[in-house]
Amino acid sequence: MKRVSRRQFIQAGVGAAIAFPMVVPASALGRGGRAAPSERIAVGLIGAGGMGRANLHNCAQYPDVVVTAVCDVWKLRLDAALEPFKTTAKGYHDYRELLERPEVDAVIIATPPHWHALQAIHAAQKSKHIYLQKPMTLYPDESLAVRNAVRRHGVITQIGTQIHAGDNFRRVVEWVRSGKLGHISVVRTFNVMNQGPQGIGHAPKEPPPADLDWEMWLGPAPKREFNRLLVADAYHHSSFWDYSGGWTMGMGPHIIDLPVWALDLGVPLVTHCTGGRFVLRDDGDVPDTQEVLWQYPNVTMTWMMNLCNSFGFDFGRGQPARRLGVYFHGVNGTLFADYGRHEVVPEGELLKDPTPPPQSIPSSPGHEREWLDCIKAGKQPSCSVEYHYRIDLALTLANVAYKVGRAIRFNPRTERIEGDREAQRLARPTYRAPWRFPEEYLK
Repeated sequence: MKRVSRRQFIQAGVGAAIAFPMVVPASALGRGGRAAPSERIAVGLIGAGGMGRANLHNCAQYPDVVVTAVCDVWKLRLDAALEPFKTTAKGYHDYRELLERPEVDAVIIATPPHWHALQAIHAAQKSKHIYLQKPMTLYPDESLAVRNAVRRHGVITQIGTQIHAGDNFRRVVEWVRSGKLGHISVVRTFNVMNQGPQGIGHAPKEPPPADLDWEMWLGPAPKREFNRLLVADAYHHSSFWDYSGGWTMGMGPHIIDLPVWALDLGVPLVTHCTGGRFVLRDDGDVPDTQEVLWQYPNVTMTWMMNLCNSFGFDFGRGQPARRLGVYFHGVNGTLFADYGRHEVVPEGELLKDPTPPPQSIPSSPGHEREWLDCIKAGKQPSCSVEYHYRIDLALTLANVAYKVGRAIRFNPRTERIEGDREAQRLARPTYRAPWRFPEEYLK
């Protein structure tokens, strides 16, 4: 793919500002990318949509951070994201050029999900620390390849499941790990809303905006015509399968994070998934109903996703709204929780001590701040790729099981789907030329 020269950037109005402050990248100091406390971390952004810009501003508010690069294939968004940092940051059209820059220590990757795996691997290869928005990947083999690339290149990573930083999740983890609920054999998770038959609606057939590089936006994903709903925002984007993986990939990372964390779950041994597109009649193509069952040693976890009814059990009913929740069913009681609250329901007299356990998990300094602190300390944060790949793998395996229409078995020792050639084939994406899936990270 044609690269964009610096002269072309300047001609396009997105070139470098005249003056830049002196920033010594941590990689130039011989510490493998770790910045000392007295130095500023040079951060770049790849993907200047709403979430990426929010992540960037959450980092840029700190005096030990300087924004040195912003990249987007849509000039409208690039210019808007670059404006607050125009005295320190340079604009890029091609993320690969950004990754080549020595004045970038760390990158926030907030592009559409079909780009996440490839861009994260390329960033790791260039020794850039990574804040990667969820979903981490869209395929099981992508999940493993990203994890292996991070291991090989030793970069610090944080997945953007920012709810993990909330105090409510910490209190739930303490409850579950206290043992007061007894053995927990079933966990139920869900995310529901009601888009009605109209769904996200229909967009007119039209060419892409003149300042959007549609070919680069599509990247390794299948070729298709431009659709303004596809590029509008993450909500609309989640209705297009090849570019988002659907709402299970869109919301599942936030929600199943809680049971994976609290119960220290590994990867599922068996994954069932059923559902379909039964109601929606819009431009999207994702299932409007998905039911997943994962079997782990000694515990079963389920997931319910529905876009056509928003009844939320203990979390609300009546007016249509987006609702979600997690239920831990133990011998002595049930704990249910969403992002902001939790409640314990005793099993009669079996719950001997209903008082909350002592608080043992400190509050988070903020999801992005934790990542920055860990870059300085040279250690992985709480939602690193090494932790989160278990969540991502469970969700991507669910989508494979949905595609084949049957249960699939995953061997945690070989890290492969067993006894199902079709499922094995669907576990790895076919990237559109000239992009190539980095098979070397699965050897």
